[in-house]
Amino acid sequence: MSYSVALNFEDGATRFIQCRGMETVADAAYRSGVNIPIDCREGACGTCKCRVESGQFKLGDYVEDALSRAEFEQGYALACQMRPTGDCVVLVAASSVACNTREEAYETVVEEVRALSDSTFSLVLSGPRLSQLVFLPGQYAKLHIPGTDEFRSYSFSSMGRPDQISFLIRNVPGGRMSTYLLKEARPGDALRVTGPLGGFYLRDVKRPVLMLAGGTGLAPFLAMLDKLVAQGGASHPIHLIYGVNTDGDVVEFERLQAFTQRLAGFSFDVCVVDKGSQYPRKGYVTQHMLPEQLHGGNVDIYLCGPPPMVEAVAKHLQDNALTSSSFLYEKFAPSAV
Repeated sequence: MSYSVALNFEDGATRFIQCRGMETVADAAYRSGVNIPIDCREGACGTCKCRVESGQFKLGDYVEDALSRAEFEQGYALACQMRPTGDCVVLVAASSVACNTREEAYETVVEEVRALSDSTFSLVLSGPRLSQLVFLPGQYAKLHIPGTDEFRSYSFSSMGRPDQISFLIRNVPGGRMSTYLLKEARPGDALRVTGPLGGFYLRDVKRPVLMLAGGTGLAPFLAMLDKLVAQGGASHPIHLIYGVNTDGDVVEFERLQAFTQRLAGFSFDVCVVDKGSQYPRKGYVTQHMLPEQLHGGNVDIYLCGPPPMVEAVAKHLQDNALTSSSFLYEKFAPSAV
């Protein structure tokens, strides 16, 4: 039996390797051409110390100078002694370049560009090599604009078919990617994708989860919910607050409703800044974070949205002395001419 191990590096790159049987993470990495930092291979130096974000494993022999009890309890392990007993996500204390690995490139074709609203459209790409693209729900990829050296970064919006990936993209007036996709792209056109990237991804659900999405920041949460459905659900409640500026900015509402049927314990609210909105919840997401959704601090908060939203939520939590078991966020900003 083998297990999938996602190695996340300090520069945001991710590489997936397979650990065979009782193979250590270090041995599997080197077999796969990934040279993670290591000196002794005997659990004595601590050079290969890493943080295990999720997954189960066994540790072989090591000395406390290499890994203290306190570090182990905080989720650290030694790659040279770590033997996975399930799929794992591991943070490596080095850059991907230093470990002799790099972003993977995938040649895809445009399958569909579809307007979801005046401000948002979906992009679907396909290609046979995408079956080799593995990513953690919440991560993003770089989409390279044909004929230029430019790229834009977008979060995957579904776990989809093995040969297909999708994204939610904001329509930015004057934006290079927006202009290309809406005015130039045709089904079958080539588009290069590199990734996956990013440290914003779904961890093991060990407590209630509060998801906060702003605009196209909804995309990574759709992929996360897809993953939870595929896993058979979650043992804790999950609530999503989706904030937009106007009613016309709301997208994928039917898909969110479907998740309430497919995923036990999932619920969501839409809040709209426009006071004339037809939705009952108006204003900003911070105005709709209820005490019962924070579970007295025993909650994991995930946040994806534009920088002002991320900063406003962080300030709201601080000013109101609201705590959480973890607070993971990703900011994004549109690029325009």
